[in-house]
Amino acid sequence: MRLQESIIEAVGQVYNYLAENGEVTTKKMQKDLDLDDNFTSLSLGWLAREDKVAIEKRGAYTKVSLI
Repeated sequence: MRLQESIIEAVGQVYNYLAENGEVTTKKMQKDLDLDDNFTSLSLGWLAREDKVAIEKRGAYTKVSLI
């Protein structure tokens, strides 16, 4: 599988996870989905670029949710 295809697959996993779970920390989502840190970051960047997610820093945690 090409790298871009892997990223697109990860974006779908992140989007569906957020749709089912609402606001979560990035660490929890990464652990639950068993995604590599890079794929988590790339997926959130992709979704942020498309204005699909809200990302908020709260203390030591980063929370994300769908818009």
